[in-house]
Amino acid sequence: MLDQIHLLAAVTVLGVLEQAYFFLQVIYARRLFGISPPETSGPPEFERIFRAQVNSSEYFPIFLALLWQAGLFFHQGLAAALGLLYLYSRYCYFKGYKASSSKRLTPIYLGSGVLWILIAASALGILNFFFSHYMGLNVLQLLTA
Repeated sequence: MLDQIHLLAAVTVLGVLEQAYFFLQVIYARRLFGISPPETSGPPEFERIFRAQVNSSEYFPIFLALLWQAGLFFHQGLAAALGLLYLYSRYCYFKGYKASSSKRLTPIYLGSGVLWILIAASALGILNFFFSHYMGLNVLQLLTA
């Protein structure tokens, strides 16, 4: 069974490490700009870093759920590759937002596109499971025939 989830697990660990990196960036920015918790406002440079971290952590559970559903029900390799692309887009988003709010746009569009592909793969995989399990019909084989 582990050979069916090892890529998903590796991408998950990388995602957690990325989130930790974003959290540390906020801590460093708080120290740099002298902003103590629970304050969330300050110079624009701090607010962009804080907002990038919060936005990334808001999307992380959605990403994880889609990564695992697409990997388990559709294809582990494709889901893991898309997961790596998503994590890269989030890193670019964070770095871009840190520099300027306008530099966050291209990476956020890329990340959103990846999430939509993961949604489609998850839905197709789950539908295939239901049709196969309850009706004996393999939708994926029909689509590739």
